[in-house]
Amino acid sequence: MNDINDIRKIKKLHCIGIGGIGISAVARFFLAQGVEVSGSDMSLSEELTSLSNQGAHVYFLQSEKNISEGVEVVVYSPAVPEDNVERQEAKKREIPTFSYPEMLGKIMSLYDGIAVSGTNGKTTTTALLGKFLEEGGCDPTVIIGGRVPGWDNNLRLGSSELFVVEGCEYRRSMLNLCPKVIVLTNIEKDHLDYYKDINDIIGAFTEYVLKLKKEDLLVYNMDDRNCRNVALKTSAKKISFGLSNNADIYAQNIINSFNQQSFEIVAFGKNVGKFVTKLPGIFNIYNILAASAVVIDIGMESVSIQRVLDNFGGTWRRFEKVGEIDGSLVFSDYAHHPTAIRGTLLGVRQFFPNKKILVVFQPHHQNRTIKLFDDFALSFLEADEVIVSEIYHVCGREGEGEEDKISSEKLVSAIKKHNPNKEILFAENTKVAERLARERSKDFDIILVMGAGDIDEVARKLVEKK
Repeated sequence: MNDINDIRKIKKLHCIGIGGIGISAVARFFLAQGVEVSGSDMSLSEELTSLSNQGAHVYFLQSEKNISEGVEVVVYSPAVPEDNVERQEAKKREIPTFSYPEMLGKIMSLYDGIAVSGTNGKTTTTALLGKFLEEGGCDPTVIIGGRVPGWDNNLRLGSSELFVVEGCEYRRSMLNLCPKVIVLTNIEKDHLDYYKDINDIIGAFTEYVLKLKKEDLLVYNMDDRNCRNVALKTSAKKISFGLSNNADIYAQNIINSFNQQSFEIVAFGKNVGKFVTKLPGIFNIYNILAASAVVIDIGMESVSIQRVLDNFGGTWRRFEKVGEIDGSLVFSDYAHHPTAIRGTLLGVRQFFPNKKILVVFQPHHQNRTIKLFDDFALSFLEADEVIVSEIYHVCGREGEGEEDKISSEKLVSAIKKHNPNKEILFAENTKVAERLARERSKDFDIILVMGAGDIDEVARKLVEKK
């Protein structure tokens, strides 16, 4: 048995890898429905503590005994291998078992779904869209790959038919979704441990948008060539966004000042108004335009957009200010793709001109570092100094022998070639904090900790020790 007809009838659910930023939202969703939820993970975390406080039964050891009597459905993180003891136990007992993306698709089938997809910007765009809809009185349910202030961490439970989610492209996960609206932020090379090349990635996104019916909507980035080409494949209604008047909805008169930027939005030839945001960088203008396009299409007033922007400082680990130490502002950022790194650093430079910026970067995934090596080497031009830690090992996704092909030391050497007059340093993971303490004496104004692994802990511990 590997299916279930109606997830609304589930009374007891077990989640393998319950601490993951996606699957934990699914756990919260079912807890809110009164479902008995249990789950397992490998180590204690803030996420697990929160879920336990909300009523989930959490185990810290993988065991077939964790799937207690009466469990009707098992959901597992994509990072959990097929030979996992709990997955095998569920299979033996013929309990319906779904990956996180598969369950997300089943939840979406109960709603009018809106999916935000693309290489970069998904989390911020999803959060903005959810906030816009919330402010406009639409009361959506939102599942997101990050914590959002004012929500239940990575879940907002609404009462309307609207359901907003991130549609991740890794392993074609977004194809499990059945949205009526797709938002495409951009399409670039990434996850090349799974995809063959950029054409394979474009093919997956093409298959994705072809799921839209004629009466559905595709919102896409006009300034991204790959998005434009994919948009041509669907007969659905289309709205483009960008920075030129070739787009249906575009931004103009972008002005950066200390710690904020302002811009005007023009939609279908009409100036909607001037907006101000505390989010840095052109890439965040794109994120705002993408989310705005959806709500402008449904007739939401621009005042709702600005009210959200007035109070929206971003999501967890997306240029998140975690505190200050000795006069330096400390930020944590999830950027782990060259485009995201460059965009974030440029935005920080625009927000804080003439300030000294120290970056602590943790490469994420050996395969990504190998395949995008030259792009990474060019990503730190706006930093005054860079500390590179060891590459974060992604369990189950590292290829055999890749550790012999790549190292952070090699990346440091490549970055130095493009930044010959700057300090580009390597630090072992256990010595990052020590190295950072020494470099802080150089009076950096901004300390930016970047990466999708566990480097975030460095930023938070740094502030805690002040």
